[in-house]
Amino acid sequence: MNTKTILLSLLILMAIMITAALLFPQGLQSFLYRPSMYRHILFVHIAAATLFFANAVIGMVWEIRSLTTRKREIILHTYRTVSWLDARISTVLIILSVISGIMLSVLKGNMWEIGWLSLSLVLFLFSGVVWIASDIPTQYTLKKRLEQSDPQDPDLPEHVMNLLKLRLWISLGGVIPLLVVFLLMVYKPDLRPVALWFQ
Repeated sequence: MNTKTILLSLLILMAIMITAALLFPQGLQSFLYRPSMYRHILFVHIAAATLFFANAVIGMVWEIRSLTTRKREIILHTYRTVSWLDARISTVLIILSVISGIMLSVLKGNMWEIGWLSLSLVLFLFSGVVWIASDIPTQYTLKKRLEQSDPQDPDLPEHVMNLLKLRLWISLGGVIPLLVVFLLMVYKPDLRPVALWFQ
């Protein structure tokens, strides 16, 4: 099964799970309101969020390091591996983070009425949009352009280098919100809830 199929399958699974939780909230609540569940869900959430953030940062650093070599094969290998990791690891971690986060928010009450929690969700969703709408398409475009470039040419074409630089900015745009989410999760500041921003 190719990377794109795995990625789409996992994203569809996440959408189905979230929809089921929204359509059947009572079933979710009865499942969650067990004394032992909170700690388990909290562990999954912290572990998944931490690993996802670490994977994103390491992937970005790895890409930067590969670019400094300007060697076609190293860069191509890097982007193939990053694509593989995104489909098989990052997506799974995102699903676990989102689902466990929703479960924890159900236990806490209405997430939109808790400032730090609602802002965290908005930032996490923003990072996801950046990742899905910008990072993944440019990743596949880059792979194709690298594969189409002349393997004997010691230098990468200028259009490929420009795309590589664009990807770094996109990656940064996706990672910075995650850093803010981490800070919000740890410090839990008293913020105005997102639900009240437009009132």
